Amino acid sequence: MHKRIALLMIMLFYSPMLFLTMANAEAAPIFLLDASKPADGKITMTMSGQNIVDLYGYEARFSFDPDKLELLEAKSNLKGFSVSPIIKNKEIIIAHTKVGDVPGESGNVTIGTLTFKIKKDGKSAVRWDSIKVVNNKLKSTTSTVGKSITVSKPVSKTFADLAGHWAKEDVELLASIGIIEGMDETHFMPDAMVTRAQFAAMITRALKLETVAIQSPFADVSPDSWYAGVVSGSYSAGIVKGMTDNSFEPDRHITREEMAVMLVRAGKYMSEESFKELGLSASIGFADVHQISEWAIKEIDTAVRVGIINGRDDKKFVPQDQATRAEAAVAVKRLLFELDEL
Repeated sequence: MHKRIALLMIMLFYSPMLFLTMANAEAAPIFLLDASKPADGKITMTMSGQNIVDLYGYEARFSFDPDKLELLEAKSNLKGFSVSPIIKNKEIIIAHTKVGDVPGESGNVTIGTLTFKIKKDGKSAVRWDSIKVVNNKLKSTTSTVGKSITVSKPVSKTFADLAGHWAKEDVELLASIGIIEGMDETHFMPDAMVTRAQFAAMITRALKLETVAIQSPFADVSPDSWYAGVVSGSYSAGIVKGMTDNSFEPDRHITREEMAVMLVRAGKYMSEESFKELGLSASIGFADVHQISEWAIKEIDTAVRVGIINGRDDKKFVPQDQATRAEAAVAVKRLLFELDEL
């Protein structure tokens, strides 16, 4: 019996695709993924199958976001022996087998459940990618499932000074998923200015860039400053540049044109095709276009065309004005939306 279990587990994890003979099967098997309503910060998902014939063992693979979800438990509804879940990067692998010379499950079958802890507010998803099914004769086949469940936890982070503010929803969303922070626990100060270091931090968190330990070439970015890692990381990704070759000016308030350029560089870093330059278009037709620096005009055109930043009043872009914390948060949220990251 132990040899049979060992052989089956080896087949589940290491064997190439074999062919499963579904004796007398009149319809192809269908695999489904359903979920309960989130409760107490947890959500349980149920794997089931229809038109199943002789399900003796299985290996199921799932994709998920470990930054937002944590697998707490994987249970099988079949009698037998389960392997502890394997979690690597963004993939979960679970496997189970019956024991002994007994028939597999047939018909409409509840296969098992996965229970997750919801770690962060906002939306995430669990996708059941595939299942390898093994019958009583230890023959197997792999099926693509492709079923997803979206997990949505209501935004819980808010600030007292956002009541009635035009950016309230976007600010709260980004604060809830850890991309932006308040000036303290209860105040965001949406109309205050953003420093170049603060915006580099927003971009680094939004894109999940690695905070590089190596020192940047900027003499004014101290290795022990809170922003050293985010400046180095975003500089290494080609998203930020200095005001000069060796000066970043981290505490200087960022201008709207500087912010637009960083946003487009960030977009290109993630998706070159979505943020490619198409030549100047009607979107650059602001009344104050002559005030836009030559080095920024193409990126501003792209940013406006893609929809991650707009002008202010009276059809003006006001490129030299300092960006507010609310403007920065909304622009980052739009960037993530454009990249399908929200």
